[in-house]
Amino acid sequence: MSTDLPTRPPAHAVRAAWAVFAVFVVAGIGMATWASRIPAVRDGLGFSEAEMGVLLLTGAIGSLVALPLSGMIASRIGAGRTCVSFAALAAAGFAVATLAVDGDHPMLVRVGLFLGGMGVGIWDAAMNLEGAVVEQRLGRSVMPRFHAGFSLGTVAGAGIGALAAHAGASLPGHVITVMVIDLIVVVACVRFFEPTADAAAGTAGGATDAQADPATAVDTGTGHTLRDTLATWRESRTLLVGLVVLAAALTEGAANDWVSLVVVDGFGTDDSVGAIGLAVFLCAMTLARLAGTSLIDRYGRVTMLRVCGAAALVGVVVFALVPTLWIALVGVAVWGAGASLGFPLGMSAASDDPRKAALRVSVVSTVGYSAFFVGPALIGFLAEHVGYRDALLVLAVPVAVGLLVAGAARPLPAAPDPARTLGE
Repeated sequence: MSTDLPTRPPAHAVRAAWAVFAVFVVAGIGMATWASRIPAVRDGLGFSEAEMGVLLLTGAIGSLVALPLSGMIASRIGAGRTCVSFAALAAAGFAVATLAVDGDHPMLVRVGLFLGGMGVGIWDAAMNLEGAVVEQRLGRSVMPRFHAGFSLGTVAGAGIGALAAHAGASLPGHVITVMVIDLIVVVACVRFFEPTADAAAGTAGGATDAQADPATAVDTGTGHTLRDTLATWRESRTLLVGLVVLAAALTEGAANDWVSLVVVDGFGTDDSVGAIGLAVFLCAMTLARLAGTSLIDRYGRVTMLRVCGAAALVGVVVFALVPTLWIALVGVAVWGAGASLGFPLGMSAASDDPRKAALRVSVVSTVGYSAFFVGPALIGFLAEHVGYRDALLVLAVPVAVGLLVAGAARPLPAAPDPARTLGE
């Protein structure tokens, strides 16, 4: 006789989906807010281009150091508390960094960016984990729409940043205000989160409704350990899914960093046309993420990964090789659409088994963000020798690898979800 507890009503899952979407949006706003004021940081510190590169790498290192631990943390305190805690750390880190810029304390700026990077990295992994949980509750593909929300947030954050800079708003005042608002939104939204498998398991055995609240559910003894974390790095499927995400993250990161510059230098245009080139990429990627959910449900995860990989490959080659600007911009659009689904589908694949989702998402996120942060810089070094456009052709290698291993993302057989069957 089944002892399943009643499942949560679909309306709750829908509310959770909107809450996760909002958290993705404000994460994008926060990231773009900082990025939009980097010129003010450079001017405030009087740094050269090389010094700025090293400074910005500090935040990336913070994220990469923290990401491998994100699964262990989320499994112990739940995705909701993890989002709140590390959104707060991100806000504090960027507050320290911006105040230190005003006070001309470069070392303190680095400390703030390192802490901010740690906060952003674990916050990102936790919201992806929660997005996968909601996707499973709804029974349909929605992860790409969450990532589209992040893209929309970056556009909004960049626009607000441009207005703030034009109005002469102070760097600390602008950044800290946005980060505090972001944190308030996250605190409000996690109340509607669905519990992750580990948090739900921790409330099994007579938990009260208050104890089982999605935002406060805590794993009291079943959280993953460091040994579990290390063991996950030896799972072949998880590492192959990580390669799929690596390819997508690298193509996206390279476009963010280099498309506008390549348009300007490669075609002899001005900065405004370069900005249009980047806007074409971002719009194509966002639209493909919004439209991709129905295609995934219809054709399947692996098929869409292969279609997107092929599109990214074609788009990069066209952009790098054709001599005509408008055709190159068509290539950018195809590239953006091709880069759209790899990261969200990788997060979904890593979360197929709810019992190990937190650890696997942390591994896949670490692999993906390593490529996102480090890859574009390596392309820059290569460009010094072969030029920007030819350097982008190196992206064909990881994209081809992603195509070859896309089958690893095939959905696993359904596993029992403790959030649904706490009494079994």
